[in-house]
Amino acid sequence: MKTAIIGAGTVIYQDEGVGVYAARYLEENFIFTDDVTLVDGGVLGFQLMTYYQDYDKVVILDTITMDDEVGSIYNMPSEELLGLGSYKQTAHEVEIIEMLEICSLLERMAEVNIIGIIPKDIETVNVGLTDEMKSTFNNLINAALAELDKSGIKYTRNAETVELDDIIEKYANPQSEFKNGYQTSN
Repeated sequence: MKTAIIGAGTVIYQDEGVGVYAARYLEENFIFTDDVTLVDGGVLGFQLMTYYQDYDKVVILDTITMDDEVGSIYNMPSEELLGLGSYKQTAHEVEIIEMLEICSLLERMAEVNIIGIIPKDIETVNVGLTDEMKSTFNNLINAALAELDKSGIKYTRNAETVELDDIIEKYANPQSEFKNGYQTSN
């Protein structure tokens, strides 16, 4: 089974980047023995169609705009999400739903689950997470792993852990692979 785990969101708007951080956290801290692709989805828009059509299972990690407590987790299959009109409140939420709607009309579509976490702040321009989001981040990771377990996807945890703060720091202060206009080799 071909699986894509997509971290959606925009890291420059505080908690809205939690899905991107979660996908990177999984990539840095786990080895997947099955066919799993981890994607920094940012705001993919129409490029989501490729994953919805070419993969058997897609797990989207994202914030979700609901009237609930900060840090609450929702795991919704695409069918449920399509019937939830109140979900489409931010730009990337609209893109995710629109691509699901389009792909649901096509011959083939992956089994799609959105695992969303209620954010505290998605308006402040800041690369990072609020303290409330940091304290509930592991709940998002555990929900993603539970969804993978339910699908029979095998993985192991790396011996050393890359911490959430280190992942956020890489986004806040990226090191360029180009120096003086030339790509450097590692």
